[in-house]
Amino acid sequence: MLRRIVAALILVPLAVVIIALAMANRQIVTVSLDPFSASEPAASLTLPLFALLIVLLVLGVIVGGVAAWLGQGKWRRTARRLGREAGDLRNELEALKTSAAPANIPRRASPPQRLKLRPPARQ
Repeated sequence: MLRRIVAALILVPLAVVIIALAMANRQIVTVSLDPFSASEPAASLTLPLFALLIVLLVLGVIVGGVAAWLGQGKWRRTARRLGREAGDLRNELEALKTSAAPANIPRRASPPQRLKLRPPARQ
């Protein structure tokens, strides 16, 4: 329930900002992908400014997510290895429990009697 409230508190204002951005930036822009010819580019893209901003935002999120995922590979590999080791140790423990004979361990022995010493004799 708390997760839904927090998501709503974040997503609703974000949606309002995106809609306001789209309404304020409806002009058409041309993005040139040719660095050598500014007047007649070989590759260009014409779209509304808000669409360009949203596409760039989505691409940034994807690139950031991939970079974070690649950066955490070492930790995922370590977690998999430790999980396998824990499973192996669990299986070994179960095998030892089933194969071991019950030990004759006394329940609770009474503590030994305390020594009673006489005070030293005076000379």
